[in-house]
Amino acid sequence: MTITLWIIAGLLALAFFAAGSMKIAQPKEKLASSGQPWVEDFSPGAVKVVGLLEVVGALGLIVPALAGIATILVPAAAAGLALLMIGAAIVHARRGEYRNIGANVVLAGLALFLAIARFGPYGF
Repeated sequence: MTITLWIIAGLLALAFFAAGSMKIAQPKEKLASSGQPWVEDFSPGAVKVVGLLEVVGALGLIVPALAGIATILVPAAAAGLALLMIGAAIVHARRGEYRNIGANVVLAGLALFLAIARFGPYGF
């Protein structure tokens, strides 16, 4: 089970790091034109904050466990990312972007599974 949790954490970290980096690095207009129209409802600063939360969450899934320091941050980061994806699903539903909700649900489910497992029987 430990290997499975590491694989889930690694995949989530890659996905969130990539998505967050893109939100930080690209202007809001470019994000909107590249298939992320939800950014139109938010200020450029808010989009950057979402990206920063994703990057920090991605790092929180991996770095504490590798370092063996403050490993409680791993399930905390997973829980935070699950909440972020629930918020994203709500935004997409409100905007009628239903095809995007599936990815949010999958990512939230994996993050929630990781949080429960690492807070519970498979903690560090």
